[in-house]
Amino acid sequence: MTNSRIGCALRVVAAAVMIRATCDKSHGSAVASPAGQRTDGGTQVVAAPPPSPGEGQTPALGVEKSPEVVTGIPGMDFTTLPLPAQKELKQVLSDEFCYCGCPHSLGACLAEHRGCHHGRRMALLAAKLATGGAPAGEIGVMLSKYYLSFRERRQDLKVDAQMCTGAANAKVTLVEFSDFECPFCAAARPILANFMKENASKVRLCFSSFPLPAHPHAMLAAQAALYARDHGKFWPMHDALFDNQSELSDQTIRALAEKLGMSGVDLAKAIESRKLATEVLMQKQVGIEAGVDSTPGIFVNGRRLTLPLAPEVLNATLQDELEWINNRNAWAVD
Repeated sequence: MTNSRIGCALRVVAAAVMIRATCDKSHGSAVASPAGQRTDGGTQVVAAPPPSPGEGQTPALGVEKSPEVVTGIPGMDFTTLPLPAQKELKQVLSDEFCYCGCPHSLGACLAEHRGCHHGRRMALLAAKLATGGAPAGEIGVMLSKYYLSFRERRQDLKVDAQMCTGAANAKVTLVEFSDFECPFCAAARPILANFMKENASKVRLCFSSFPLPAHPHAMLAAQAALYARDHGKFWPMHDALFDNQSELSDQTIRALAEKLGMSGVDLAKAIESRKLATEVLMQKQVGIEAGVDSTPGIFVNGRRLTLPLAPEVLNATLQDELEWINNRNAWAVD
């Protein structure tokens, strides 16, 4: 294991300010740093921000427009964004090139190359980041890193089919390295659950344990989840552990197992044998070798998701990944 800090990662959107929160490795407390000061590769979780811009919306009438208002993009309306976000987005549209490969800035591509679906997805991602408070320069870096990740070597992540949900033959597999005591993993849970509900036929989601040393009951919870897996009840136990995250203890975890119809005594014996602990550490080592140093860590077909975890980001990356696969590791020509 490297000497880098292992912590939980969260990007919280509050009004127009985006902060980076992590769990300190030694103390487990949440600390924050301004957007732009990224110190690890953890997947960030975005709490519910103001409504994201949609396609085909009509700007409000009678509203005086400032120089920062983003207009003139056919079929897209960004005037509902806060003015600071529009200012940063306007800069991104001017400075960045569309990843479709056309010789236009993103803004020109949207205006002149109207059939380009790449530009629309990229603009919506940029708007999401700008709404979160990221400055134009950081948005450009984050988007570049995201699109470059498609061409980088993918991680070969072995998963346990009993810890997966969704279509077994799905073209896209998400692997989540998670900690049952990490509050930011708990925040990611409804985002991932809703995404899977909407895309169950297209995506498979697989869980992998990554307990952090700062969380005293994370290792025990991970073992209990494996014990439940061996009894065909991994996902019910997964949900129960997160539902009771703030109250986890030896007694609570045993009670949860019993509530789900398993033996608390047999669970204790299985934990004492250390067999489950060995398997948990093996799962964690896979994550470490893949570069995971904070939780939650999300991979899309072995590609690290570098953007903040949010519904819009997951939807965009699913469309991007399917296009990349269907075109044999290349972007489709618009």
